[in-house]
Order: sequence, then structure tokens, then C-alpha cells
Amino acid sequence: MILGDLLGTAVHDPDGGWLGRVADARFVLDGTPRQLLAEPRLLGLVVSPHSVASFLGYERTGLTQPWPLANLLRWRHRGSFLVMWEDIAMIGAGSVRLRPGFIRYNPQLDDRGQE
Repeated sequence: MILGDLLGTAVHDPDGGWLGRVADARFVLDGTPRQLLAEPRLLGLVVSPHSVASFLGYERTGLTQPWPLANLLRWRHRGSFLVMWEDIAMIGAGSVRLRPGFIRYNPQLDDRGQE
């Protein structure tokens, strides 16, 4: 699967209810360091109910400047959440379905995948 094909895909809860669209993917670097970096691992997908445009990093940091841009991006991505890879039940043609009992995490996680 190509990650670019997944961006913008509709996300549904276990009962088929619409939750939003895939706006981003969150990776962590863990494992044994190699020549340059450790192996990347897909942590989960960021789901946005309002926009699939890029967060430009504003969801991960305390950036507030330039304030018009920061406020606009926060408003556009209100209600967004991170769903862990383990909570994805199925990725099909044009949709992602989450497993029962999935958890909505704050998309603002540190580099270790912690809130």
C-alpha cells in the first residue's frame, strides 16, 4: 500500500458510522539504530472530521506564530484524533474501518508516541 493513496480516505467506526478522513500518518523511530536512523514504524493514523489538509506541524508543538496561521489550522483540524495502528480493523478500497473499542488519542504526541 502506498501511504499517499490512504490520505483522504474515509474512516468509519465499527458500526459503519462516518468519523472523518485520514489526514496524516504518525510514525515513530524505534528499534536498533542503523547507518543513519532507527527503523520507522507506523504508530497510527490521524483522522480529521473537517479537513484532510496538512497540519504543517502545528498539532505537535506549542507553535503559536504566526498567529493567524496557527489559529486557522487549529480551527480547521478541530475534533481530529489519532487512532493507533492496532485499532484499525480493515483498510479497504476507499475506506478504513476501526475495530470495536478503539480509542481516540490526542494527535499532539511527543516523539515516543506518548501524550
